[in-house]
Amino acid sequence: MKLLFQVNFVFCISELDIERVSLECEFNNLDHRTDLNGVDRLIVRRGQAFSISLYLRPGTSYEPGTSALTCVAETGPQPSEEYGTRAVFGLSPNIDTSCWSAAVTSPPGDMVALSLCASPQAPIGRYTLRLGSSAEVKLILLYNPWCSGDDVYMERKEDLEEYILAQDGLIYRGDRKFFWGSPWSYGQFESGILDACLRILDMNPKCLRNPGKDHSGRRNPVYVCRVLSAMVNCDDDHGVLRGNWSNDFSGGESPMFWRGSVDILRRWTSSSCAPVKYGQCWVFAAVACTVARALGIPCRVVTNFESAHDSNADLLIECCLNEKFENYHCWVEGWMTRPDLKNPDFNGWQAFDATPQERSDRVYCCGPVPVRAIKEGMLTAKYDAPYVYAEVNADLVFYLQKDDGFKKKIINSTMVGQKISTKRVGSDQREDITHLYKYPEGSVEEREAFKRAGHQNKLLKEPEQGAGLKLSIKVSENMEKGCDFDVFALVSNETDSEKECRLLFLSRVVSYTGVLGENCGFKDLLKVVLPPGGERKVPLKLNYSKYGPELTQDNLIRLAALLQDYTTGNVYLTMRTIVLTNPEIRVRILGEPKENRKLAAEISLKNPLPQPLDMCCFRSNPVAPGEEAKAKIYFTPSHSGLRKLVVNFNSSQLCNVQGYKNVIIGK
Repeated sequence: MKLLFQVNFVFCISELDIERVSLECEFNNLDHRTDLNGVDRLIVRRGQAFSISLYLRPGTSYEPGTSALTCVAETGPQPSEEYGTRAVFGLSPNIDTSCWSAAVTSPPGDMVALSLCASPQAPIGRYTLRLGSSAEVKLILLYNPWCSGDDVYMERKEDLEEYILAQDGLIYRGDRKFFWGSPWSYGQFESGILDACLRILDMNPKCLRNPGKDHSGRRNPVYVCRVLSAMVNCDDDHGVLRGNWSNDFSGGESPMFWRGSVDILRRWTSSSCAPVKYGQCWVFAAVACTVARALGIPCRVVTNFESAHDSNADLLIECCLNEKFENYHCWVEGWMTRPDLKNPDFNGWQAFDATPQERSDRVYCCGPVPVRAIKEGMLTAKYDAPYVYAEVNADLVFYLQKDDGFKKKIINSTMVGQKISTKRVGSDQREDITHLYKYPEGSVEEREAFKRAGHQNKLLKEPEQGAGLKLSIKVSENMEKGCDFDVFALVSNETDSEKECRLLFLSRVVSYTGVLGENCGFKDLLKVVLPPGGERKVPLKLNYSKYGPELTQDNLIRLAALLQDYTTGNVYLTMRTIVLTNPEIRVRILGEPKENRKLAAEISLKNPLPQPLDMCCFRSNPVAPGEEAKAKIYFTPSHSGLRKLVVNFNSSQLCNVQGYKNVIIGK
């Protein structure tokens, strides 16, 4: 008789009994490039492993094969596995960076080195991470442009340094023929700014209506950028900034006052989310850029000179001579893929605009829309492609309105969307990115894009046939605020016959949005005779005594020359906006710049005006004409590396004069 024996081996699986957890914040935050936010809490990026230390209770230890740990990561008030706001996962042999995962990397014992990784598609935000039944920790999860599995992945190290890590930048303002880079401190790593950015997401109306769905949507940078474009302005919600395009900034600060985003975001959070007063386009764009970079979305501010505002989507901007169009307009671009559009060509830079101009889905927001879609005339691409396309491509049609109300169309050469500009990577130079938005004028590719966009106005436009009369405006080299100078209307006759014309040459102060002020110079020549092939240069003197009292903080004067050909009745128009330069602020650093060490700088400015400056911020005594205002300032840099020291001068007569100096801060 054969005896059969069956032996069953039973392995007892026990959960790790955790006494305390060390989040290793200093190591992890440095590894995830979030250490500039501080190392007092865990801030990590999705799709990248991080390590924490588990200290087990006395008498217990980790044993491979018999020890278990169930991890639960949750974000938002209504976490759900269906929405992706809750993830449950156990221990694996190795970390899997494509999903939530955990693995032990230490030998058996009473201290466990636990490596964890969040899915590269996980929603960003504040998380609670439960480790079994005995421990719970908090962390903040951000987008990861260093991770190839993340929708915001950016390959070049130099681009990441500029569009994620750089805390200072330049925003281009002025006119297409004279512009400058205005320094701006984004400050995305300054104390309290990341919390302010997360609060912006929590205060958006979509989150207040359906927090579960909103937190789920935060996995998608397209969704988050659309939220930001609505929340940086306050027109529909508890947004950050209130816009003001008047000259009355009582109850708040002039948009020219701001030099960075940090003060704005701190004021918003400290006032229980009351809107900060006031902003204009470059301020809205700069704050949106700060928030995007803080959350991990590569972002840059873009300026479009001669920008158009098409409110009825017909790609025509019809203006009488007393109406306006913008000298420039700023928006932002974020870098991400667009899997929703099913076209890999639409990955990359996406334009979105936080300035409240037109409603989209019943909300003041705009974008994000692929920049490539704008260039190709693909106006069905989400979001708001027709509006952004018009900003860089609309036709400007001017009319001369006579006393009897009759309007006559004017021949003009004004072009919309010129010298689209952003700061160049790794330098303070301007990068012209017009070619990313438009094909070269007159090219076959441009015409094909017009066809796709249905831009019949451009397609039907005949090539110019040498109209016979040419009109342009020339300016002096030095046009400093406080000086008298000449500008010139240049009229040439390219026909074989004599021409008799009327020339109207005028100047008016103007704001950057195109709002015209008072006349500051005018000339009306009723009889300008031009022989065949002849040319005439007509000067117009602009005196400080005339333009000075009317000039806005933008320092802009619009020139317009109107030429009427008595023979044909044709009317020609050319316009040009000039920018008066402020005096230079000189900055001299005293001592060696070191992190967290008080540093002094000497600043000075020479009065360019023919009158004394009083109520100066450098010193209380008036500054006589030709005299220098001097002061010594002190500051303590909080981070090492290249930073911009931005200084500002104000007086009753000379406002918002700005200067900066690049300073390398040592450890």
